Amino acid sequence: MQIRIFDSFNMNELILFFSSLDFNWSIIETIAVILSVLYVILATKQNIWCWAAAGISVALYIYICFSAQLFAETGLQVFYLVMAFYGYYNWTKKEQDLQITQWSAGKHLTLIITGAIITFLMGFYFATYTSAKMPIVDSFTTVFSVITTYMVTKKVLENWLYWIVIDVVSIYLYYNRELHLTSLLFLAYTIIAIFGYFMWLHKNTSDA
Repeated sequence: MQIRIFDSFNMNELILFFSSLDFNWSIIETIAVILSVLYVILATKQNIWCWAAAGISVALYIYICFSAQLFAETGLQVFYLVMAFYGYYNWTKKEQDLQITQWSAGKHLTLIITGAIITFLMGFYFATYTSAKMPIVDSFTTVFSVITTYMVTKKVLENWLYWIVIDVVSIYLYYNRELHLTSLLFLAYTIIAIFGYFMWLHKNTSDA
């Protein structure tokens, strides 16, 4: 099939061309996975370049999640993209004085209850009005990932505990959608999150 690039730019022909390649996007998923692992590793070390790796990886995952009909996750990836810029800005602006902090049990309880309510409402909407797959699970990982990503930008210690739960659920979610490489990514995330928690805890204790 030829695409008349210089004659006239026909978007339909472009779409048909790439569709005819029968490409399953495994290369894109692989690149996204590598960059995602790099992001988490750099984050555990409080390296500001974690946000650059995050920005590129989530841009790729926007397409991947939309193609898998994980609409809540697609919206989450868009949020991640925005937060990658915000996180980089926030860490740069406060590089000298932004320290690891801890939130009270009451604040966490409020977040969990609020997140659970929003998860139910979002899951109900997607289950009723869209063709979304696994809407409740999809909504859970989305809602709590939004909360936890904000915690990362503020260097809240407990973010790693949230990520452990989210990552375990995400393993099941992505495996069910036959995104096996991504499910392995979240297995790696789970392990890294455990190390991340103890690294930040040690750093926080040392600075106290």
